Amino acid sequence: MRFMLQKLRQHAPLLSLALLLAALWEIGPPLAGIPHYIIPRLSDVLVSLWEDRQPLLRHFGVTLWEALLGLGISTVFGLSFAIVIDRSRLAERTLYPLLVASQTIPIVALSPIMVMWFGYELGSKVAVVILFTFFPIAVNTASGFRGADPDTGDLLRTMGASQRQLFVKWKLPSAMPGFFTGLKLAAAISVGGATLGEWLGGQAGLGMYTKRASHMLAGDAVFAGVLLLSIMGIGLFLTIQCIERLLLAHRRS
Repeated sequence: MRFMLQKLRQHAPLLSLALLLAALWEIGPPLAGIPHYIIPRLSDVLVSLWEDRQPLLRHFGVTLWEALLGLGISTVFGLSFAIVIDRSRLAERTLYPLLVASQTIPIVALSPIMVMWFGYELGSKVAVVILFTFFPIAVNTASGFRGADPDTGDLLRTMGASQRQLFVKWKLPSAMPGFFTGLKLAAAISVGGATLGEWLGGQAGLGMYTKRASHMLAGDAVFAGVLLLSIMGIGLFLTIQCIERLLLAHRRS
């Protein structure tokens, strides 16, 4: 009971702000004379969530699968890329600048190309998610490798550590905080990548649901889909955060 009270006091400011925003959302649009198809009341959005719960749940699952699949592929390739540029000075001087330069190209402009290459099926949605999520994972992990304490590396070398042991016992643990920082950021924005892919072409997913609802000027349905997308992004972020705390608990002890 005491633990629950402590948590409640700790999150009281956040809860108070959330309640205030919810109240403003409920009473603000009618008072301001904003049409319901522009900004519906919160209660209308919640009613839409309940009434359309079955199709929304189906579309939620589609978007979540696209985001998770793209995020998983980005994690593998982002970690691999960071390892390559850490082990090879040539790769660091050539591939890393190209990666940074690639981010000057708007991802929204590349998204239609992904549709041209992979069609309107799952592949194009996953490709767009990868475009969104690969960079933060690769860059933050590479920064973690570069930030490894050189004295620790020198000590392990004097003790006869092999290259594999140096990587497992020195480089990889040093890179984990940066890796999880990039992964949390990627998890949050993966939802946006999946949604954009669905907007460009698809038959299912919350992005397609909100697009169709907007064409019918169903503001409550649009906001219901957006609310679920936000919940999905927050959930993915918190999931990665929990995994980070479990795996890196020794760093806080």
